[in-house]
Amino acid sequence: MGLYILGAIILLPLLEIAVFIAVGQAIGILPTVLLTVFTAVTGTLMLRQQGLSLVMRMQAELGEGRAPEAEIMHGALVVMASILLLLPGFVTDGIGLLLFVPPIREALIRFILSRSNVTIINGGNQRNSYPVVDLDEADWSTKDAPNTEEAGPKPGQERISPWSAPDGGSKN
Repeated sequence: MGLYILGAIILLPLLEIAVFIAVGQAIGILPTVLLTVFTAVTGTLMLRQQGLSLVMRMQAELGEGRAPEAEIMHGALVVMASILLLLPGFVTDGIGLLLFVPPIREALIRFILSRSNVTIINGGNQRNSYPVVDLDEADWSTKDAPNTEEAGPKPGQERISPWSAPDGGSKN
């Protein structure tokens, strides 16, 4: 994987320079520079337009009690597309413009998720549900043990934790 990244770091600027030279020879220097500025402005405007609609969809998902997984992935790809459009170069602009097309983004998300191990834990909107707090041994102590280095409570002792009720009992 590292070899691919190194190759991309070396080859992408060389490819961008070659495409700049070819486009500059074909349409001239001033149109080439203006086209580069135009794509940067277009990327900014598209980020603003699509980013706002994305935030509204995420808020709707959260309002309905669902985790906005797809919207988060879309948001990450829209930000990546905008960054690619802001970078000078026609290759990165082409990739950035493709990422703004929703069906292409959707296909890329499916491709990424099919090769990922994603676990989503959804607690739902239960009224009496409490968050799960995972404590290490050093994060809790017992009532009778002033020394917190003990291995845990002895029989008959209660655990004291920052999430206990004021009387030392459990909130449940």
